[in-house]
Amino acid sequence: MENNQMLLTNTCNFANVRPIMAALPYPPIRVQEKNQAYANLLSIDYCGSVSELSAITQYINNENRLSYKNCSMAGTILGIAMAEMMHLQKLGELIFLLGGTVDFTAKYRNIKPRMWTPEYLTIPEQAEKMLTADIEAEKAAINQYTMHMGMIRDGCVNAVLARIIKDEEYHIMLLQALNKELKGGEYRTAELAE
Repeated sequence: MENNQMLLTNTCNFANVRPIMAALPYPPIRVQEKNQAYANLLSIDYCGSVSELSAITQYINNENRLSYKNCSMAGTILGIAMAEMMHLQKLGELIFLLGGTVDFTAKYRNIKPRMWTPEYLTIPEQAEKMLTADIEAEKAAINQYTMHMGMIRDGCVNAVLARIIKDEEYHIMLLQALNKELKGGEYRTAELAE
């Protein structure tokens, strides 16, 4: 390498980042009986436009773009993405137990199944707009989970969905704190995430 070339390096260290979740246990992953209609509803939560797969992809994209500017914020976003990965895994197990398939296709009622696409993502350039998009996506997920719980008559499945909602509510609180921090507020994200 010539002397006039400069190497660019990301100095963030995410070795200690863990999933950021509510401090509550998850119920066992089980179902009362196989039910394809319930599996289809969960496939929407798994990989529909409002889904865990969309959340993971959007968060990882945001973390990648933020890590060169704000390691603390990027680390929090990565921890949230890790929690969403755990949600995806739990939904996949439930879908399988209900007799469904995990194939990245959302199976909507009375509509042709749709394969997941990155077109579902909102990827603005500015950090504040990223956080706003993430907050809106979390709220949409909570609304969708709540609606699906009203359609599912399996207490085992609904217990898992209710627990996932607790994480999503916690994520909204953290994202709002990050947004205030960006605007010069007094909240420190690292303290909230511990």
